[in-house]
Amino acid sequence: MATDLQGPVSPRSSDPAVRVEGLTRSFDGLAVVDGLDLTLRAGEFTALLGRSGCGKSTLLRVLAGLDRDITGTVLVPRRRAVAFQSPRLMPWKRVWRNVLLGLPGKPERELAERALEEVGLGGRSGAWPRTLSGGEAQRASLARALVREPDLLLLDEPFGALDALTRIKAQQLVAELWQRRGCAVLLVTHDVDEALLLADRALVMRDGAIAYETPVDLDRPRTVGHGEFAALRSRLLTELGVAEEAAPVEAA
Repeated sequence: MATDLQGPVSPRSSDPAVRVEGLTRSFDGLAVVDGLDLTLRAGEFTALLGRSGCGKSTLLRVLAGLDRDITGTVLVPRRRAVAFQSPRLMPWKRVWRNVLLGLPGKPERELAERALEEVGLGGRSGAWPRTLSGGEAQRASLARALVREPDLLLLDEPFGALDALTRIKAQQLVAELWQRRGCAVLLVTHDVDEALLLADRALVMRDGAIAYETPVDLDRPRTVGHGEFAALRSRLLTELGVAEEAAPVEAA
């Protein structure tokens, strides 16, 4: 196993923020990630798609440093943070204390409040997690990630449990934070539209490796249904093994 950590990477530079070579992670003799190669550029927003069980979340956990039982080489920034689908807030700690969880030393409340202000929760720092809506809890989770000043932000289906309107707002927030912060982002998602709305590049994972990738060269802000958007969507659905529904034929 070779897992090496590199220092800070300049935002929007040509240097890679992540370099993975020959990564393999097996469970009970079965390779879930199998000889995977991957490069993520600094400042790039990358979306990772794939069917359930293809190894997406396993890859993300490896990049986050949460799973080290691997073979291969993984180079990632020291400063990295992850937000999961579940906000994972400690119910016995107020929101600001949740934001600071895991930080070394004794960080001041002001640090948490600045991060909460950035995600639109400036007035909720003293609240208990149980009083937050689903969208607010997810924003608190993002604040907890941002307070670490990451060069690499890992998002594991962070909008999956949100209702449609809250999900749109959360997507817009992440896009704004990424443009402001300039860190590399890897978003694991099942949602093709979400990937195309947010990402610079979309990857499809299959059989434990990256099977397909495409740049997403669309002007921002993006809207679903644009001609180029529709073409990219169709291609990604094909790579995912999903047939688009044919448009209904009107009677003459």
